[in-house]
Amino acid sequence: MKKITVYTDGACSGNPGPGGYGAILLYKGQKKELSGGYKLTTNNRMEIVAVLTALEALKEPCEVEIYSDSRYVVDAIEKGWAEKWRKNGWKRNKSDPAVNVDLWERMLELLSKHDVKFIWVKGHADNPGNERCDELARGFILSGELLEDEGYTK
Repeated sequence: MKKITVYTDGACSGNPGPGGYGAILLYKGQKKELSGGYKLTTNNRMEIVAVLTALEALKEPCEVEIYSDSRYVVDAIEKGWAEKWRKNGWKRNKSDPAVNVDLWERMLELLSKHDVKFIWVKGHADNPGNERCDELARGFILSGELLEDEGYTK
């Protein structure tokens, strides 16, 4: 299996508000940067979409280390929360529905194809990969090329 290192970040101007994401894939000295964004979304959705975009860019099963400053994303996977939510009919507990189900469904499907480890990094703490992803995400918000986030509901 190819070993890929990924950095991701999401950003929102207001929460909810215009949002962007950035991802960097590193493999054997090569670097691929990906970014995009939406007119109205949330920061958590952008954090998840950054990871999804990186995983969807992989053309074959890979061993992947994903560095993210989102505790929400890292803990949902590494602590098994997303799997538990799915098993419980997308409920966080007996009464509270899970949010971002459309994205978590895609995430769990992609994770079944790759060997993925999530690693939390402190945001805005001089981690070059994380800082560059933040630049990509914020830059896309300013680009004027934002799409509709059809999965976002208020």
